[in-house]
Amino acid sequence: MTFTGTPRPRPRWYHAQTELDDFAIVTYRVPAGALARLLPPGVVPTEFAFADGGPAALVSAVAFRDRDFHFRFCPRVAIDCGQINYRAYVTVGGRQGVWFFGTILDHPLAVVPRWVWGMPWRRARIEIEADWDGAPARWRLAAGDARCEAEEAGAPHSRVDGFTGEEHWMSVLTHPTVGWYRRRGGGIGVYGVWHPPMRPRHLTAISARFGVFERLGLTSPESVPHSILAQRHLHFDIHTPPRRLPGGQGPFRRGHGRPVPRL
Repeated sequence: MTFTGTPRPRPRWYHAQTELDDFAIVTYRVPAGALARLLPPGVVPTEFAFADGGPAALVSAVAFRDRDFHFRFCPRVAIDCGQINYRAYVTVGGRQGVWFFGTILDHPLAVVPRWVWGMPWRRARIEIEADWDGAPARWRLAAGDARCEAEEAGAPHSRVDGFTGEEHWMSVLTHPTVGWYRRRGGGIGVYGVWHPPMRPRHLTAISARFGVFERLGLTSPESVPHSILAQRHLHFDIHTPPRRLPGGQGPFRRGHGRPVPRL
């Protein structure tokens, strides 16, 4: 069965849009208990049944180059810069989505979501390169202590370990439409996105290390990615502005887990 994605919410005048180039989702298998200790009450790691070693959770570094980011009510701006989102796959009140540890953007605009919406963003140098026409195709990331070099796997994959089938891993790994994050100064924020269904290419890591996940105690320098899903271009709608969840309401209780190390 081909994954068809989700219906596109009607774009609003205050939403944002962007084109993403050289997009890759680098995913690691991590202990669910270690991840749970980093999350606020009410945010529950999604556990997956793996062929060896039993159930575990998943986290991803999602890296790409932003192109033509703009709010719909503003003219397009010439932005071409790298971005990395660090996320975990979770459920909140029974709804599947992702928890954002933070975002790194290689542009001065990183201060806008940080100070206007309290999002955990910061600026840093990011280099992303890809050769999609090579044999095999290659993808490379260098951003401080985040580094990955990967090449396309020899044959297409229909199964991904920990998932029941293509529709399962496509919906969880490539198509989360809601995300939660810890706001600066306290509280929880939430926002939504939409994009067409990915048609990802499966890559294999030649080398990979992400210092953020190591400092969080989720991976080690020897950890090998569970999967790398990549695509040359992808359109995104961002449903700005993020909303702030009222404290103490819904599934969230007081307390927000232990402090998270700086990205």
